[in-house]
Amino acid sequence: MIEPFDDTYFMKKALQEAEVAFEKGEIPVGAVIVVDNKVIARGHNLTEMLCDVTAHAEMQAITAAANFLGGKYLKNCTLYVTLEPCQMCAGALYWSQISRIVYGARDAERGCINLNTKLHPKTAIEGGVLADEAASLMKRFFILKRNLN
Repeated sequence: MIEPFDDTYFMKKALQEAEVAFEKGEIPVGAVIVVDNKVIARGHNLTEMLCDVTAHAEMQAITAAANFLGGKYLKNCTLYVTLEPCQMCAGALYWSQISRIVYGARDAERGCINLNTKLHPKTAIEGGVLADEAASLMKRFFILKRNLN
């Protein structure tokens, strides 16, 4: 029997996606969606590249997971995302009926928790997994961006 991976393992995969976004000059948010201990979808922010304000990491991952599963519902799936989802992404996650959301760093200003965004009643959410690593990447990105402008 294969031992299950833990939340830290999958959050590291999401952080790898965030690094890809960083290298592309995108706000470094990364996401992976897991079912049965297997990554079925990956995503990172593409808002600048696609000129699309909805091209958040979570949205990319939701679309990829739905395509992989052949349906719009993400029951029995877990989203690992490096930053607490915004209101838009939380709304999409609500409609996907995802079972669980695990995020890294908190977004006190724009995150779904402070904005009291409703998640699906069957969706569990927890945060703080590798939060320091995720926050550090964001800080590094914005310091670099300010210094270039």
